[in-house]
Amino acid sequence: MPQHLPAPVDVFSWIDAAQSAREEAGLVRTLRPRPALSPLLDLASNDYLGLSRHPETVRGACEAAERWGAGATGSRLVTGTTELHAELERELADFCGFEAALVLSSGYAANLAAVTALGGRDALVVSDAGNHASIVDGCRLARAATAVVPHRDPDAARKALAAHEGPALLVTDSVFSVDGDAAPLAGYAAACREEGAALVVDDAHGLGVLGEGGRGALHATGLAGAPDVVATVTLSKSLGSQGGAVLGPAKVIRHLVNTARSFIFDTGLAPAAAGGALAGLRLLRREPERAARAREVANGLYGLLTASGLTAARPDAAVVSVRAPSAAAALRWAADCREAGLSVGCFRPPSVPDGISRLRLTARADLTEKEVARAVETILLTAPAGATDPQAPSSRV
Repeated sequence: MPQHLPAPVDVFSWIDAAQSAREEAGLVRTLRPRPALSPLLDLASNDYLGLSRHPETVRGACEAAERWGAGATGSRLVTGTTELHAELERELADFCGFEAALVLSSGYAANLAAVTALGGRDALVVSDAGNHASIVDGCRLARAATAVVPHRDPDAARKALAAHEGPALLVTDSVFSVDGDAAPLAGYAAACREEGAALVVDDAHGLGVLGEGGRGALHATGLAGAPDVVATVTLSKSLGSQGGAVLGPAKVIRHLVNTARSFIFDTGLAPAAAGGALAGLRLLRREPERAARAREVANGLYGLLTASGLTAARPDAAVVSVRAPSAAAALRWAADCREAGLSVGCFRPPSVPDGISRLRLTARADLTEKEVARAVETILLTAPAGATDPQAPSSRV
């Protein structure tokens, strides 16, 4: 016989007030399933090199699934490691210039692994104020002392490191996801070396776009493979697949295998994702010009938009950020672009650290000049009041 239980009460009634507050502030987020073949011109995804639908990437995923199965079947330390995972790790490390690599189920998990395993109760983690949420969460989970320093400020980072005795690491994005601006990696590396700290860099937006043939921001700065440098990357942006990885000295990777909870207790990356990423990586090796093209498209977007009076951040990689007058205006702007056949990102609080809402455009290497012109024209035609400077020279697109 089932037990008699008291009548349930609405224990989540507080959510109604939170939802009302979000609605009033124009900060409600909704899921919008996309069709398999969208008619929209895509400037919203992170498919920087246009590889997610490339026949070779898709074939790599399909062949891996047929050979190894739909899922990894377990954690990497039990049944979730295949020869394919090991092959991907070797080729990633070699391409990016590091001694070893460790593949995880996402870039988020990779950042959690690196920060928590290299931080600790006696350590200090110095974090750039513009860092991605996965780094912020890694700092919280590490249970280390954390110092958040002003955005792109090596002197502030150096002072924070100098004030601590014991193990320390400085963690930063290579390219920040909101405005697409690059971290001062040389300055951060100098600060770390002066104070005996490790440098951990999330190169999610640098891999495939920066460095020789897309080898990443650390390769471009001459820091790849250094014994005091660790990188994290995603496989879901330039490589067109899914997953993440940590790259660094072999002893660091061995340490993560034994201590990183987001690696040890998570199911391994699905074989299809590993196969797709490996195919995308091999495509990039063979067609390094894709990296330069992605940067070219980003600079073209920036030039046309700013010449027409919009306020945009100069891109250091493939992200172009365009300021909106308010959160509500940004949301409406993105919706109007969508209705006009253009998909763009919309960043609003709390996703933006400075509280300024933006359209976020991602350049792709496979965009044509005609498509770039069409995107700029659509953005300008749908721009809300207050988005453009009436004194700015017009630009024909």
